[in-house]
Amino acid sequence: MSVAVVTDSTAYLPDEVAAAHDITVVPLTVTLSGRDGREGVDVTPADVARALAERRVAVTTSRPNPEEFAAVYRRLIAAGATGIVSVHLSAQLSGTCESARVAAETAGSVDVVVVDAASAAMGVGFPALAAASAAARGEDLSMVLAAAARAIERTSTLFYVDTLEFLRRGGRINAARALLGTALSVKPILHVVDGQIVLKEKVRTAGRGLVRLVDLAVEAAGESDVDIAVHHMAAPERAADLQDDLAKRLGDRIRRSYLSEIGAVVAAHAGPGLAGVVVHRA
Repeated sequence: MSVAVVTDSTAYLPDEVAAAHDITVVPLTVTLSGRDGREGVDVTPADVARALAERRVAVTTSRPNPEEFAAVYRRLIAAGATGIVSVHLSAQLSGTCESARVAAETAGSVDVVVVDAASAAMGVGFPALAAASAAARGEDLSMVLAAAARAIERTSTLFYVDTLEFLRRGGRINAARALLGTALSVKPILHVVDGQIVLKEKVRTAGRGLVRLVDLAVEAAGESDVDIAVHHMAAPERAADLQDDLAKRLGDRIRRSYLSEIGAVVAAHAGPGLAGVVVHRA
């Protein structure tokens, strides 16, 4: 081991992908009616979907505490890491980066650099994968960081939700709050800009929203070869249709395609029905 790569559970990297690239994942905490659990370990998306449907069940999320990160960093250093790149959920959406930075200050002689991916879901996952690939090639810390930074610049995160209600409850909408007067009667398409959730477009029907999501993903791809991630929340059919439509539109320009359900943290704020596409230009 030389440079080690860490991310958090909101990257929603499939377990086998994280393991294959030797990426360490630190889970965030989800609280369901006072009961704390680790995202992806103790609390599943299905748990959150049921809680949101019941509405009487309080759902909140919280960042890992600094000691959780510090324990991971110590373990990686003990295993031989000469540097650590820790890639995380947007600091505009969570205090996860701040916890990681506090922990990094305790790492001693080994450099631990925390990277704000300024995004969520595979908008975090793709930079972590880029960093891990550079580390696997034996690149030094500066080059691993450069790989993550380039991936951040070349990744676009788009998503459709049936309603802004859950984002409103969690305080995660920013420019999109201008819609609040009529939010529940439109179908919004959002994207992540400089780490914040911003309204991209609004449409009148779910069907039109999903069509536009594909159009916008193709626009984001430009002329590049791409890696694609399709996410959903309790909407596997929507996700499969999106993946099929993207394959038809982008063809052999897709290098890798991932499909996964959004985990408990984002699910708690976006609600059932979410469909997202993350485009990483090679």
